[in-house]
Formats: sequence, structure tokens, C-alpha cells
Amino acid sequence: MSLSDDAATRVEDEPVRKRGRLRSRRRNIVFSALAAIVAVAVVLVVSLAGRDDHRPPARGAGKAGPVAGGTLRYAIAGTQVSLDPAVAATAVTGLIDRNIFDSLVVQTGADSFGPWLAKRWAISPDGKTYTFTLREGVRFHDGTPLTAQAVKASLDHVVDPATKSAYAASLIAPYEKSRAVSDLVVEVTLSRPFTPFLQALSVPYLGIQSPAALAKPVAEYEPVGTGPFSYVSWEKDKRVSLKKNPGYSSPPENASHQGASYLDDLVFEFVSEDATRYGALTSGQVQAIAGVPPVDAERLKSLPGFTLNAQETPGLNYNLYFNQTRGPLRDVRVRRAFSAAIDVEGLVKNIYFGHFKAARNPLSPTTAAYDAGAESARAAYDPAEAKRLLDEAGWTKTDADGYRVKDGKTLTLVWPFWAEGNKEQRDVLAEGIQAQAKLAGIKVDRPTVDTGTFVSKHLIGGGYDLIDVSFARPTPDVLRFAFASGNTYAKAGGNVALVRSPQIDHWVEEAAETSDPATAGRDYSAVQTEVLKQAYVLPLYTPVQLVGLSGKVRGVTFDAQTYPVFHGAWLGA
Repeated sequence: MSLSDDAATRVEDEPVRKRGRLRSRRRNIVFSALAAIVAVAVVLVVSLAGRDDHRPPARGAGKAGPVAGGTLRYAIAGTQVSLDPAVAATAVTGLIDRNIFDSLVVQTGADSFGPWLAKRWAISPDGKTYTFTLREGVRFHDGTPLTAQAVKASLDHVVDPATKSAYAASLIAPYEKSRAVSDLVVEVTLSRPFTPFLQALSVPYLGIQSPAALAKPVAEYEPVGTGPFSYVSWEKDKRVSLKKNPGYSSPPENASHQGASYLDDLVFEFVSEDATRYGALTSGQVQAIAGVPPVDAERLKSLPGFTLNAQETPGLNYNLYFNQTRGPLRDVRVRRAFSAAIDVEGLVKNIYFGHFKAARNPLSPTTAAYDAGAESARAAYDPAEAKRLLDEAGWTKTDADGYRVKDGKTLTLVWPFWAEGNKEQRDVLAEGIQAQAKLAGIKVDRPTVDTGTFVSKHLIGGGYDLIDVSFARPTPDVLRFAFASGNTYAKAGGNVALVRSPQIDHWVEEAAETSDPATAGRDYSAVQTEVLKQAYVLPLYTPVQLVGLSGKVRGVTFDAQTYPVFHGAWLGA
């Protein structure tokens, strides 16, 4: 790389329960090279053009309460590939677009939802029809009103093949059509019951867009929503600039602040290098950053005038996926041997200083339906077992470099490195994995590729053996996104292991359709166990949003996906 009831359900400005809540050292290997890479974190000075960061941040700064005015600059790793939330799947897109677009509903708990643009809704007895009544008087940034037709246009745009959605379309796979019953009432029809539907509608990738903006040619597209900030500009690979929407009147029911934002401007700076981003915060060039380097996290906590906010991310952990459709990884013994060769806990501890936890399951522990019992199916760290499995699979010979050989071919796995998407020292972790795999006789090639090649040749073309990704989504339905047969990347899904399992398909589809929590919980547990048993995935660590803030920044909150929310943020003295 961040998803109904049988009886009709009505919501009258109160959150509705979707269904009952579904919750359910090994030795260290210290690599001196890794330690050196981690330790040599040199704080550089970032040059961020066109700013006035030291102007008075707000009018009435002497007051104790929130004050209006000022620009908040937020530095993030990664870059933007599209501003259309229906198109892009990156966390950067979700983070930025959350400020531009409102959603029909807001997620208020693990499985509860409240009004947002929709002030109430009803679900048909068969679970296939949702009728939403919209708030009155809401307008898009271009001045056009929010209507049922706008909701229809937005959802139709998501599933239109011409949109080439990389994620959003998979969230509403059963979507059939929408119908404007009246100006403020829209009826949405699904092909089958789909209990994750409300959660899907709450994410920024399904934010409601202006039909006028969607009608423009793709080359002229600009994001136009109803959110607290409107789009100003996008300087590719540098920054996205937003400004206050003075007429904002549609915050969700659980918002910390009603009315227009306090901030005049919100700027997202793209700063990929960890040390540079950290230096920008501590030198005052930006007021907040995402991805505080774990090596600097404790220092920031003790640094006067700064705070550190840590939010464990729900959804899919940062995992390594095995493409089991080609080469040596067709053999489950090779996949399990690779997993047994890697001391994940030792690597994560040495690189992340305890701020990230080693993962033992594809799901984050904070995700509903997480099953700790499934962890026993995982191939735990055991170098001797790794060697035994490779011998059993026929990889009994070695070459001069110590790599396993079979039928004259070296045991080589291709793991492309997408430099533009690198964050959280994942390149360092990969070096550790590469080194430990070599000890077992497995060669891991790491070709560096640009974004275009990464998507076309690898994600879509399948030209890889290993691929790494994490995905934030506070629902166990993310397992359907990651492992259902039809959810390959080419089809807007996250099945990068290219799993084709009728049994897994049955479990994830049944879990998505049932209104019985026990059935869904059983199915989600079964998926977790099966993908670990078959070694389709090697869990690495649970992502944590380490957000660094200047002490001047007040009022930042976090949503269900752990994205920071800036609607109620303000700048103090």
C-alpha cells in the first residue's frame, strides 16, 4: 500500500448498533549494520517554500479558549497519486480528503454509526435497500446544494469502470444503483445483504462529491466536497494546500466543534525523509508531523513545547504477502520456511524501540473480531525448522554463496522496493529480513521501482514474489478486501497474495451478509487461522500513528481510522 439487520432499522439523530461487538522473546538477533542505520539519524533542515510560519497564529491569542486564524502545516511521508478519493487508495489520500469531503455517516464505535450528511436512514427487512434522508441547507464548496442526486452521482462514480477505482469500489462491491426519491431522500439498492455497508460509507474514499466537479473531464478534476476545508492547490510531490470553508455547517454528530474551522489554512507538506520531517517540526517550520521516527519518539516526548500522540491503527497490520501463484512460493513448505527463518520480534524490537509491536496476525489487535488464538497457526521463528522444510521441499543443494538450489535454479524471491511509498523505516526492516532469509539459503532481490512500474508491472501485473503493505480500516471486513479471490489489486482490492480459496471466499462473504455476530465472528476467526496456516502472509508489526505536535497546536482529534481531524484544531500562543 488504510471496510443490516433483517428487520428494518431506523436512525433519528442517534447512533445505531450494526451488530454485537466482535472482539474477541524469542532470542534477539542484533545486526550491527541495522543498528548503525537506525542510530545515524541526522536531523536535516527542510526547505519548505512559500510560507510565513511565524506570523501571529490567531487573533485574540491571549484568550484561554479556541481562537480563529493561522495556518497549520502538517508534514507527511509519501506523496499523492490522485486527489479523487474514489480513485486512489493511499493513506495520504484518505488523510487529505477527509478534510475536504464529508460522509453520509460517521463511525462512532467499533460497530456503531451516527448521522453526518445523512440525518437518518432506514434499512429494508431483507438488508438490501438503504434509504437516507439528508441534512437540509448543506452546500458544496462550489455553491451547489447537497441533494439526493449528488449522493447518487458520487456512488455511481465510484463503481464506474472508467473511474478505475483502486479501493473505493471494493468497499461497496454489492452496490447496484441509487435512486433520488426526492431532493433530500436517496434510496440505495444492493445486490445482497452487506453488513459492512455503513462502515464503508463512513470512510473518506466514499466521501460525497459535487456532481458539477465530477462532470468535468478527468484532466480538469479538482476535489469539491462539503467539508470544513476546500481545495486550493496541489504542487506535485511538494504540498497540497486547503483553505477554510467559512460556510461549513455539517460536522458529524460526534464532532468536537460545530461550525466553521478555526484555522484559516491547512497545508500538507510531503517530506519523505524521517529525519528531515522531524527537523522541520523541532525547528518550527511545520507545526505537526506524521510518522515521528521511533528513534526520536522518546526525545520528542521530553522536549519542552512539543507533544507526541500515539494511536494504534486498526485494520491490516504491516504485513509481507507471499504471491503463491508463481515460482517457489507455490509450495506452502517454502512459504512456511521463509516465515520460520525470520525473527520478526527481534527485528521489530531493535528497529522501533518498543513503539511498534511485532505482529502475529494479519489483523491489528484493535480491530473487532481479532482472534489471538489464530496465532498458533503461524510459522513461528525457528531456523532449524526453516531448513528442514526447505530440504523437504527439495531445495537440498546450495551454491557458492550459500543459497538453496533446485533443478539448477537458485531459490530467489523478488520483492520490489517502492521508494516513494517508503515510511516508518520499512527499508531498514526489509534489510533485516533479507539478511535472515539469506541465512536460510533464500535469496531476496529488492529492485527499486518508481510508482508507475510498481503499479503496472507488480501490483497489477503480478511480477513479484513478495509484497509489503498495511491498510487502515476499523472493521474485520478488511479480511475480505485482503483475501477474497475477486479482490485482486487489478479489481480494486487488496488480495496481493493472489489467494484463490473457495473456503475463504465463503467465510468472508458469509460474514459480510449475516446479521448474526456469532456467525461473523466464527468466520473471521477461521480466515485468520487459514491464512496463517497456509502462510499467505507474514505479519510484521502493528502500525502506530506517531504524530508530533508543536505545543501551539490545540484541538486535534482522531477518527476511527486514526486519521487526525483538523476541523476543531487551533493555534495558541
